[in-house]
Amino acid sequence: MHPFKPVDEEGRNQHSPAVTERGQRTRRAIMNAALDFMGTGKNFNSLSIREITKQVGIVPTAFYRHFKSTDELGLAIVEDCGQSLRIQLRRIRQNSLSSTQIISDSFLVFRNYVEEQPKYFLVASGERHGGSPLMREAIRNEIDRFVEEMAQDIHTLKLTPHLSLRTLRNVCDLVINVMLSAASEILDWPKNNEQLNKKRTDAYVQQLRIIFLGANAWQESGAQSDQRVAK
Repeated sequence: MHPFKPVDEEGRNQHSPAVTERGQRTRRAIMNAALDFMGTGKNFNSLSIREITKQVGIVPTAFYRHFKSTDELGLAIVEDCGQSLRIQLRRIRQNSLSSTQIISDSFLVFRNYVEEQPKYFLVASGERHGGSPLMREAIRNEIDRFVEEMAQDIHTLKLTPHLSLRTLRNVCDLVINVMLSAASEILDWPKNNEQLNKKRTDAYVQQLRIIFLGANAWQESGAQSDQRVAK
Protein backbone atom coordinates (compact mmCIF):
# COMPACT_ATOMS: atom_id res chain seq x y z
CA MET A 1 0.00 0.00 0.00
CA HIS A 2 2.94 2.31 0.63
CA PRO A 3 5.55 1.68 -2.08
CA PHE A 4 9.00 3.12 -1.45
CA LYS A 5 12.29 3.07 -3.30
CA PRO A 6 14.31 0.12 -1.97
CA VAL A 7 17.24 1.23 0.20
CA ASP A 8 19.57 -0.47 2.62
CA GLU A 9 20.66 0.94 5.97
CA GLU A 10 23.33 3.00 4.18
CA GLY A 11 20.81 4.48 1.75
CA ARG A 12 21.98 2.44 -1.27
CA ASN A 13 19.59 0.83 -3.71
CA GLN A 14 19.36 -2.90 -3.20
CA HIS A 15 17.48 -5.82 -4.72
CA SER A 16 17.73 -8.16 -1.72
CA PRO A 17 14.18 -8.71 -0.34
CA ALA A 18 15.41 -8.83 3.26
CA VAL A 19 17.41 -5.59 2.98
CA THR A 20 14.61 -3.84 1.12
CA GLU A 21 12.07 -4.83 3.76
CA ARG A 22 14.31 -3.56 6.57
CA GLY A 23 14.82 -0.22 4.85
CA GLN A 24 11.10 0.17 4.23
CA ARG A 25 10.29 -0.63 7.86
CA THR A 26 12.72 1.97 9.14
CA ARG A 27 11.52 4.61 6.69
CA ARG A 28 7.92 3.89 7.61
CA ALA A 29 8.73 4.05 11.33
CA ILE A 30 10.32 7.49 10.88
CA MET A 31 7.26 8.77 9.01
CA ASN A 32 4.90 7.36 11.64
CA ALA A 33 6.91 8.98 14.43
CA ALA A 34 6.70 12.35 12.65
CA LEU A 35 2.95 11.88 12.19
CA ASP A 36 2.61 11.07 15.89
CA PHE A 37 4.37 14.28 16.90
CA MET A 38 2.40 16.48 14.51
CA GLY A 39 -0.80 14.74 15.54
CA THR A 40 -0.31 16.03 19.09
CA GLY A 41 -0.55 19.62 17.85
CA LYS A 42 3.08 20.32 16.99
CA ASN A 43 3.61 21.97 13.64
CA PHE A 44 6.02 20.76 11.02
CA ASN A 45 8.61 23.46 11.76
CA SER A 46 8.96 22.20 15.32
CA LEU A 47 9.84 18.63 14.35
CA SER A 48 12.98 17.38 16.07
CA ILE A 49 15.09 14.72 14.39
CA ARG A 50 16.37 13.72 17.82
CA GLU A 51 12.83 13.17 19.14
CA ILE A 52 11.77 11.26 16.02
CA THR A 53 14.77 8.93 16.00
CA LYS A 54 14.48 8.35 19.74
CA GLN A 55 10.90 7.13 19.26
CA VAL A 56 11.97 4.91 16.36
CA GLY A 57 14.92 3.53 18.32
CA ILE A 58 17.72 4.61 15.99
CA VAL A 59 20.56 7.11 16.36
CA PRO A 60 19.96 10.61 14.92
CA THR A 61 22.54 10.13 12.17
CA ALA A 62 20.55 7.12 10.89
CA PHE A 63 17.74 9.52 9.93
CA TYR A 64 19.86 10.80 7.04
CA ARG A 65 20.16 7.32 5.57
CA HIS A 66 16.46 7.58 4.68
CA PHE A 67 15.77 11.31 4.32
CA LYS A 68 18.09 14.14 3.39
CA SER A 69 16.24 16.56 5.67
CA THR A 70 13.00 17.10 7.59
CA ASP A 71 11.74 18.89 4.47
CA GLU A 72 12.13 15.69 2.45
CA LEU A 73 10.38 13.79 5.26
CA GLY A 74 7.42 16.20 5.15
CA LEU A 75 7.12 15.88 1.38
CA ALA A 76 7.21 12.08 1.66
CA ILE A 77 4.39 12.11 4.22
CA VAL A 78 2.16 14.26 1.99
CA GLU A 79 2.94 12.21 -1.11
CA ASP A 80 2.37 8.93 0.73
CA CYS A 81 -1.09 9.98 1.88
CA GLY A 82 -2.11 11.36 -1.51
CA GLN A 83 -0.78 8.54 -3.67
CA SER A 84 -2.67 5.76 -1.93
CA LEU A 85 -5.95 7.68 -1.82
CA ARG A 86 -5.66 8.84 -5.45
CA ILE A 87 -5.24 5.24 -6.60
CA GLN A 88 -8.40 4.16 -4.78
CA LEU A 89 -10.47 7.07 -6.10
CA ARG A 90 -9.29 6.55 -9.69
CA ARG A 91 -10.27 2.90 -9.45
CA ILE A 92 -13.78 3.95 -8.43
CA ARG A 93 -14.09 6.36 -11.37
CA GLN A 94 -12.78 3.84 -13.88
CA ASN A 95 -15.05 1.00 -12.72
CA SER A 96 -18.33 2.81 -11.95
CA LEU A 97 -21.18 2.96 -14.42
CA SER A 98 -22.74 6.32 -13.55
CA SER A 99 -21.86 9.69 -12.08
CA THR A 100 -24.21 9.03 -9.15
CA GLN A 101 -22.36 5.82 -8.30
CA ILE A 102 -18.99 7.53 -8.67
CA ILE A 103 -20.01 10.27 -6.23
CA SER A 104 -21.38 7.97 -3.54
CA ASP A 105 -18.65 5.33 -3.85
CA SER A 106 -15.90 7.95 -3.88
CA PHE A 107 -17.13 9.59 -0.70
CA LEU A 108 -17.41 6.21 1.05
CA VAL A 109 -13.84 5.35 0.04
CA PHE A 110 -12.70 8.77 1.26
CA ARG A 111 -14.56 8.42 4.56
CA ASN A 112 -13.07 4.96 5.17
CA TYR A 113 -9.59 6.24 4.36
CA VAL A 114 -9.93 9.15 6.81
CA GLU A 115 -11.12 6.78 9.53
CA GLU A 116 -8.30 4.31 8.85
CA GLN A 117 -5.56 6.95 8.51
CA PRO A 118 -6.59 9.75 10.91
CA LYS A 119 -3.01 10.95 11.52
CA TYR A 120 -2.63 12.05 7.91
CA PHE A 121 -5.69 14.26 8.07
CA LEU A 122 -4.95 15.67 11.52
CA VAL A 123 -1.62 16.79 10.10
CA ALA A 124 -3.10 17.99 6.80
CA SER A 125 -5.77 20.10 8.53
CA GLY A 126 -3.13 21.75 10.69
CA GLU A 127 -0.49 22.24 8.01
CA ARG A 128 -2.74 23.22 5.11
CA HIS A 129 -3.00 26.73 6.57
CA GLY A 130 -0.15 26.36 9.07
CA GLY A 131 3.27 27.83 9.61
CA SER A 132 5.34 25.79 7.16
CA PRO A 133 5.40 27.23 3.63
CA LEU A 134 6.91 23.98 2.34
CA MET A 135 4.10 21.86 3.77
CA ARG A 136 1.43 24.28 2.56
CA GLU A 137 2.89 24.12 -0.94
CA ALA A 138 3.20 20.32 -0.82
CA ILE A 139 -0.44 19.96 0.23
CA ARG A 140 -1.56 22.41 -2.47
CA ASN A 141 0.36 20.44 -5.08
CA GLU A 142 -1.20 17.19 -3.89
CA ILE A 143 -4.68 18.72 -4.04
CA ASP A 144 -3.91 19.87 -7.60
CA ARG A 145 -3.07 16.26 -8.51
CA PHE A 146 -6.43 15.09 -7.17
CA VAL A 147 -8.21 17.81 -9.13
CA GLU A 148 -6.32 17.15 -12.37
CA GLU A 149 -6.78 13.37 -12.27
CA MET A 150 -10.47 13.71 -11.47
CA ALA A 151 -11.03 16.24 -14.26
CA GLN A 152 -9.16 14.07 -16.79
CA ASP A 153 -11.15 10.97 -15.81
CA ILE A 154 -14.50 12.74 -16.04
CA HIS A 155 -13.47 14.19 -19.40
CA THR A 156 -12.43 10.74 -20.67
CA LEU A 157 -15.67 9.15 -19.43
CA LYS A 158 -17.67 11.96 -21.10
CA LEU A 159 -19.81 12.45 -17.99
CA THR A 160 -20.05 16.18 -18.71
CA PRO A 161 -19.18 16.39 -22.42
CA HIS A 162 -20.39 19.99 -22.77
CA LEU A 163 -17.76 21.29 -20.31
CA SER A 164 -14.22 22.33 -21.13
CA LEU A 165 -11.36 20.87 -19.13
CA ARG A 166 -10.84 24.28 -17.57
CA THR A 167 -14.40 24.30 -16.24
CA LEU A 168 -14.13 20.67 -15.19
CA ARG A 169 -11.07 21.51 -13.12
CA ASN A 170 -13.07 24.20 -11.32
CA VAL A 171 -15.87 21.71 -10.66
CA CYS A 172 -13.43 19.13 -9.34
CA ASP A 173 -11.72 21.74 -7.18
CA LEU A 174 -15.08 22.39 -5.50
CA VAL A 175 -15.59 18.66 -4.97
CA ILE A 176 -12.14 18.13 -3.44
CA ASN A 177 -12.57 21.09 -1.10
CA VAL A 178 -15.91 19.75 0.13
CA MET A 179 -14.27 16.39 0.83
CA LEU A 180 -11.35 18.01 2.66
CA SER A 181 -13.79 19.99 4.79
CA ALA A 182 -15.60 16.76 5.56
CA ALA A 183 -12.37 15.10 6.73
CA SER A 184 -12.07 17.19 9.91
CA GLU A 185 -15.68 16.41 10.77
CA ILE A 186 -15.33 12.69 10.02
CA LEU A 187 -12.52 12.53 12.58
CA ASP A 188 -14.99 13.67 15.25
CA TRP A 189 -17.87 11.40 14.27
CA PRO A 190 -18.87 8.96 17.03
CA LYS A 191 -17.59 5.44 16.40
CA ASN A 192 -20.70 3.74 17.79
CA ASN A 193 -23.48 5.64 16.01
CA GLU A 194 -23.56 4.37 12.44
CA GLN A 195 -27.08 5.69 11.90
CA LEU A 196 -25.95 9.25 12.59
CA ASN A 197 -22.80 8.78 10.54
CA LYS A 198 -24.81 7.45 7.61
CA LYS A 199 -27.05 10.52 7.79
CA ARG A 200 -24.00 12.78 7.70
CA THR A 201 -22.47 10.76 4.87
CA ASP A 202 -25.69 11.06 2.85
CA ALA A 203 -25.66 14.83 3.41
CA TYR A 204 -22.14 15.15 2.00
CA VAL A 205 -22.98 12.92 -0.95
CA GLN A 206 -25.97 15.18 -1.65
CA GLN A 207 -23.71 18.26 -1.56
CA LEU A 208 -21.40 16.66 -4.10
CA ARG A 209 -24.32 15.70 -6.33
CA ILE A 210 -25.59 19.29 -6.20
CA ILE A 211 -22.19 20.47 -7.45
CA PHE A 212 -22.45 18.15 -10.46
CA LEU A 213 -26.09 19.09 -11.08
CA GLY A 214 -24.94 22.70 -11.28
CA ALA A 215 -22.10 21.68 -13.58
CA ASN A 216 -24.52 19.87 -15.88
CA ALA A 217 -26.61 23.04 -16.14
CA TRP A 218 -23.59 25.28 -16.74
CA GLN A 219 -23.42 27.01 -20.10
CA GLU A 220 -19.93 27.62 -21.39
CA SER A 221 -19.04 31.05 -22.72
CA GLY A 222 -17.91 31.30 -26.32
CA ALA A 223 -14.22 31.27 -25.43
CA GLN A 224 -14.65 28.29 -23.11
CA SER A 225 -16.63 26.42 -25.76
CA ASP A 226 -13.85 27.02 -28.28
CA GLN A 227 -11.37 25.69 -25.71
CA ARG A 228 -13.48 22.55 -25.18
CA VAL A 229 -13.49 21.86 -28.91
CA ALA A 230 -9.74 22.44 -29.10
CA LYS A 231 -9.16 19.97 -26.25
